[in-house]
Amino acid sequence: MSLGRPPTTTHAEIERVALDLFARHGFEATTVDDIAAAVGVGRRTLFRYFESKNDIAWGDFDWVMERLREALDEGSELPLTDALRVGVVESNRYPAEQLPGLRTRMALITRTPALQAHSALRYAEWRTVVADWAATRLGEAPDDLLPRVIGYAALGSAMASFERWVSSEDEDLLELLDAAFVALAGGFATIADR
Repeated sequence: MSLGRPPTTTHAEIERVALDLFARHGFEATTVDDIAAAVGVGRRTLFRYFESKNDIAWGDFDWVMERLREALDEGSELPLTDALRVGVVESNRYPAEQLPGLRTRMALITRTPALQAHSALRYAEWRTVVADWAATRLGEAPDDLLPRVIGYAALGSAMASFERWVSSEDEDLLELLDAAFVALAGGFATIADR
């Protein structure tokens, strides 16, 4: 019997199975061989889809980055802070049936020490997308101070929203993101007066 890739194996199927295993057994206790066996493929086949176990936890991050770029670009008629808020919110709009998997993924990413170094690389990519977009909007270079500040501030706001959402199941992710970016755009003025 061959362990070759079944015709139905997809990135999404591997992610779904892996996230389930990570949730049940923990990220570190789940091996690549465990994931491959559960999907019904060989280890080599699994690595054709994802370069590492860490990449499986992050999912199709290139798609996430493309989605963020497109959402930011759609706000070209809006003021910069509004376009940033709307872009981040819209790029995180998922169908209801995908939210449990996203919550599991984000819980792993935000709480698993073994993923932190890999997460730093992904966060840098996310910040770069935002900084590049902001630089274009401002007519500056991406490594100028203001685009970099916008990238870091946006990432911090998004991460605070995701961490809150992961730890509080009764809150809405999009509402949290929107509120965080409204506060960021206002320079936290409404809070500073308290």
